[in-house]
Amino acid sequence: MEAASIERAAERMSRARRVCVSTGAGMSVESGLETFRDEKGLWSKFNVEELATPQAFRRDPEKVWAWYRERRRRLAEVAPHEGHRVLAEWEQRIDDFTLVTQNIDGLHHRAGARRVLELHGRLDVARCTYCDYSTQTLDDLGPDPGCPLCHKRLRPGVVWFGEALPEAALAGAFDAAQRCDTFVVIGTSGVVQPAASLVDLAKAGGATVIEINPHPTEQTHLADVCVRSGCRAALLAIDAAWRRLES
Repeated sequence: MEAASIERAAERMSRARRVCVSTGAGMSVESGLETFRDEKGLWSKFNVEELATPQAFRRDPEKVWAWYRERRRRLAEVAPHEGHRVLAEWEQRIDDFTLVTQNIDGLHHRAGARRVLELHGRLDVARCTYCDYSTQTLDDLGPDPGCPLCHKRLRPGVVWFGEALPEAALAGAFDAAQRCDTFVVIGTSGVVQPAASLVDLAKAGGATVIEINPHPTEQTHLADVCVRSGCRAALLAIDAAWRRLES
């Protein structure tokens, strides 16, 4: 991690008035959760068509729920790391601050963030396949849980392949990216759409782009500042440098 890149990122954050942060799987990995797209990730062990599509759920809901129950169990065992908490603190320091995440773990909320747009839903939510009922819990709901209101089947509250992203969250993300003066992209490969297009919108609007990732990504060419480090270490370092600038 180069000190110069940390200082440049901190200087930019000290002048920022409208900030949009986009987080990906790198944030979750550092809390001990598996990612999907690397060679050891979850999709390397399972057939996505059997577990994360509406068709799979209609075909074998108990099989799908068994996988998600295990993921929910593991999520209950982890906690937000210091990087999550830094972002929650930045939300308090910047009036116009929006955090957009592809992650479904809810760790940003657990760290104290409130202005969070979750593009892919939440693993700790179960919702009815028929009515508007939903519940937020990591308790074991059983092998094939039913809705307490209409008695239809509950499903995991995540966005599956082939489903549309939540309209309000997506519209809010596009709006935040277009109006921000600083866009911070953290721990994402930059290949999953439409989240990957947010950095293009921000750049087109004249925003400074800060990329935090141990490795170059598909979005590196758009970045004004690249911090080559893990999410937690980079966020802590930028935050400390920012506070020094203001002292």
